[in-house]
Amino acid sequence: MTGKMEDKVVLITGGSSGIGRATALAFAREGAKVVIADVAVEECANTAKEITESGGEARCFETDVSKTAQVRELIDKIVTRYGRLDYAFNNAGIEGKQAPIVESTEENWDRVIAINLKGVWLCLKYEIAQMLKQGGGAIVNMSSVAGVIGYPNISAYTASKHGVLGLTKTAALEYAKKNIRVNAVCPGVIRTEMIERFAGNDPQAEKQLAESAPLGRMGTPEEIADAVVWLCSDEAAFVIGHPLVIDGGRVVG
Repeated sequence: MTGKMEDKVVLITGGSSGIGRATALAFAREGAKVVIADVAVEECANTAKEITESGGEARCFETDVSKTAQVRELIDKIVTRYGRLDYAFNNAGIEGKQAPIVESTEENWDRVIAINLKGVWLCLKYEIAQMLKQGGGAIVNMSSVAGVIGYPNISAYTASKHGVLGLTKTAALEYAKKNIRVNAVCPGVIRTEMIERFAGNDPQAEKQLAESAPLGRMGTPEEIADAVVWLCSDEAAFVIGHPLVIDGGRVVG
């Protein structure tokens, strides 16, 4: 632990598992007070418990980021408890069901867009409002390589992640002079539960996904977590509106 974020307050949505969990642990190692928001209450509580048992401070709040009242209440609870919100990682998201556009359902489209895109917009809305009151902050949104290039059979997911980059760039421009930095990360194939579901728990499919990157392997949640922490840190003070691609060379390869 370097303690470079000692006494800072960070919110991580979707922090119960995968990249969100790894990022919560990474911020805690830097001394931040961690607030985890998720619909998976038990897993969320387990992540918070791991942090507190390691000497850190963490709280868990059940939150559906697609619901305005719940997001607003979440920010209110953070401010009531800590008085401020320094960083946020808007990570909550789902992959939805795989199907070509013609075979996709409206229900799947609405659910994916509500969580992945509307959820990020709602979080930005209330996080930024608080950061304006306190004089600044830093936010990282979760996009994907699917926000940079197209992918077949996941049209709603791909559209949502492209939308997140549009939101990121717009928010960055609107609030740069208010000392609020907004950026995004665009992970490639990362070894998480989401990728296991995407591959249908098929080892051969997972192997093919890993080999799709020039590095020839999947990334780890910790590699994305380190990038999120850096984007929130003072070392990234001149970085705004940036879609940081972390994909083992998939996009350029």
